[in-house]
Amino acid sequence: MVFVNTGHHDGNPAVADIAYLARSEHRIPTLVALTERPRSRSELCESTGVSSSTMRRTLDEFDDRHWIRKDGYRYMATRLGEAIASGMEDLIERVETERKLRHVWHWLPDAIGEFPFETWSELTVTVAEPDAPYRPVGRFESLLRETTTLRFLRPEVALMDPCFDALHQLIDAGVDMTLIDRRECHTYFLSTYPERSSEMMQRDNFTVLEHDDLLPYGLGLLDECVTISCYEQDSGTVHALIDTDAPAVREWAESVYETYRSGARRVEPRTSVE
Repeated sequence: MVFVNTGHHDGNPAVADIAYLARSEHRIPTLVALTERPRSRSELCESTGVSSSTMRRTLDEFDDRHWIRKDGYRYMATRLGEAIASGMEDLIERVETERKLRHVWHWLPDAIGEFPFETWSELTVTVAEPDAPYRPVGRFESLLRETTTLRFLRPEVALMDPCFDALHQLIDAGVDMTLIDRRECHTYFLSTYPERSSEMMQRDNFTVLEHDDLLPYGLGLLDECVTISCYEQDSGTVHALIDTDAPAVREWAESVYETYRSGARRVEPRTSVE
């Protein structure tokens, strides 16, 4: 269908309608509510918190655009209104997803950028804040306590307090773990926690491997999710943790892990004691 409008518009009229809906916080929720079931003006005022006069003007403007129709004393969305409401909800979801990834995007693996938007929306992002610098560590601890297996490339986040205590408890409980990291990380870990690390490495369900050329980020495979740890390059500070149960990310993470696992060397308990 081609619609020719000879009238004058300042700018793009479609953008103008989007701007109209976005300028007041009650307009999109009102239109969405009218796609769910017919509602009276008083119901809409109560749910949005705006005055009756404001809601009247909004409904008049919706009616002018053929987004709603009146049925007795109640209003309901037309098919045009349903299409606009659905599109605005999709747009809001996209912007919310972009905003949660915006500040961690440069830390993420390139592969994440190749996944479709639907996969991005399934990512849970936990970012360190000035008043909560250990928030990503706390998030990982909560995930760690729920798993019965752990495979991890660059597991620095798992070796930080309080994750290290949870790690030790899970090993005692028989949880199978394989950690792959750089030699310098193992050296620091073994020298900082000599007794506990020696004890852990004697366990059959705890395997430590080393690799000379690992990723700049951490990649954890737990029972129900995959985690990506965003580290500062020099200090190893955890800036963010991303976790997801998206199947596409799981498939990618399994492939990456197996690639590095095949090229890793075992760190023997005897070596660690020495």
